Amino acid sequence: RSFKLSHYNEYKSYLSNMVLLTLLARVTDGLLLSASIDSTHENEQSLKVYQNQAKQLFRKLSHSSPSRCTLESGPMLIHYQIEQGVCFLIICHSNFPKKLAFGYLAELSQQFLQEYGGRIDHASRPYFFIEFETSIRKLMKSYTDSRYPKQLNKINNELADVQKIMVQNIEDVIQRGEQLSVLDNKANNLSMMSRQYKKESHQLNLNAQQWKYIAAGAGCLFIFLFLRYWVF
Repeated sequence: RSFKLSHYNEYKSYLSNMVLLTLLARVTDGLLLSASIDSTHENEQSLKVYQNQAKQLFRKLSHSSPSRCTLESGPMLIHYQIEQGVCFLIICHSNFPKKLAFGYLAELSQQFLQEYGGRIDHASRPYFFIEFETSIRKLMKSYTDSRYPKQLNKINNELADVQKIMVQNIEDVIQRGEQLSVLDNKANNLSMMSRQYKKESHQLNLNAQQWKYIAAGAGCLFIFLFLRYWVF
């Protein structure tokens, strides 16, 4: 029994020191391009919750979003990096080293963009580059806890400031995104109403001018007839 408990604790420690889920999406429309989930996770179903959060996040992103960000969601952290219009996102336990997380994202983005960079705009359906999952799995495996020293040596000086990367709560970001979306919709509606108002005002002005000309013409005709039949 003691052996089983020890083995279970080791297993939990192993899971907490690895990338559990990787998702790639196009920033312009949130289209999922590729993904890979760790099939050894003890509760794969629980990852669905975080996966759905990530999908909601994709729909809120834009080209003005932070290029790198960390989001808190319960015991998990969601790290993402945006490169060349693609959001590279991972989900891992909160004790997974942040430097490793962004080192992984840097390698992931480099591999994907080298292979598919020129075809991203042509993706027309979800998981258009699902064959890239093989490469994701290899990279995920190389970032397990037993390989930490090797990977830490590979991380360059550009990642030295990862601790300064913005940390936010995922629910706050999603909610704020929904509020911004509502404001955007209201702004679009007001803009449409404004254009419609201008169009209708222009038409009314034209109609008013036409009636002026008609009235003037009718007045001239009346004067002409009056002078012709009554004066002359």
